[in-house]
Amino acid sequence: MPRRDHRVDPGASWVYRFAAWLAFAVMRLQRWRVEVHGVEHLPRRGGAVIVANHTSFWDFFTSGWLPYREWRRPVRILAKASLFSTPVFGWFMRRAEHIPVHRGAGREALTSAIEALERGELVLVLPEQTISPSLELLPFKPGAARMAAAAGVPLVPTVSWGSHRFHTTGRKPRWSWRLPVSVRYGEPVHPGADDDPEVVTQELRRRLATLLDEVQRGYADGTPPGAWWVPARLGGGAPSAEEADAFLRALATRWRHPTTTAPVAATGPGSVDGTVSDLEVASADSGHESGGVRESGGVRESGGVRESGGVREPDGGHEPDGVLAEDGVRESDGVRQRHDSDDDEQREAAS
Repeated sequence: MPRRDHRVDPGASWVYRFAAWLAFAVMRLQRWRVEVHGVEHLPRRGGAVIVANHTSFWDFFTSGWLPYREWRRPVRILAKASLFSTPVFGWFMRRAEHIPVHRGAGREALTSAIEALERGELVLVLPEQTISPSLELLPFKPGAARMAAAAGVPLVPTVSWGSHRFHTTGRKPRWSWRLPVSVRYGEPVHPGADDDPEVVTQELRRRLATLLDEVQRGYADGTPPGAWWVPARLGGGAPSAEEADAFLRALATRWRHPTTTAPVAATGPGSVDGTVSDLEVASADSGHESGGVRESGGVRESGGVRESGGVREPDGGHEPDGVLAEDGVRESDGVRQRHDSDDDEQREAAS
């Protein structure tokens, strides 16, 4: 494991540092047991797109925990623009220099993300664009693949599992003492300028699905039968993919600006808020190129999320100890870190 770099990255504003301190303080107060694997896949320097699953309001903090805590590298979150206008939280989002995505005008966000990547920054994208009710992966949008190809940086598949037990959609935050949280970084995908972003996205999703299954099956608290926080595939009480699909489809009918494109079948309706999908709008004008990205049609735009039946669907993602070190596992502020190569049981995602 690399040594912690106590020098503050000049890209991390004091607001970013303060917000990170608050989020991590919540985790420390509850003595969360955070384990991080696959650190060797995350670049110490240079740009990269961290592509993570979305089951919790805290995925942003857990996915970005290691690069900031260990290397003081801020992670820029791609978030829908409405979050930037909310009281207090919006001020933090603006001052922390995260990247807003305006509905129907995603070209500016796409350009900003590419510029940040070219400066050597880390950008976090949640391609499912909403918390998955089934705790399984929803369909991905190819915006992350497009920006990575344009900037010439890798896509790092990332899985975070466990923080949904603290705070997820439809459930209030609950005190979670010594909560196990697993974070796994997988082998990067390196898209080329001539690669089809849809094909790259499919490969990225396949790798994330492999990582997610491994992390779920190896979770410290297991997969108790019937537990609400365990996916139905593993015998848990979370909604099945079909039930989640029906819920999200019903929610889509209540949007202020409903999509004009039929939802993706079986595993979810695709984009259910305005984040990465709006980056696709930036690529919708046939033949137009921006920031080295070729734009093509056939992409739908979606609107904001509303409450339905007392359940608030999140914004697509961009809201923003006590473990002894053993067997070569390094512990830092309650985070156990291990290279995949150091543990035969930690399998890398299939390439």
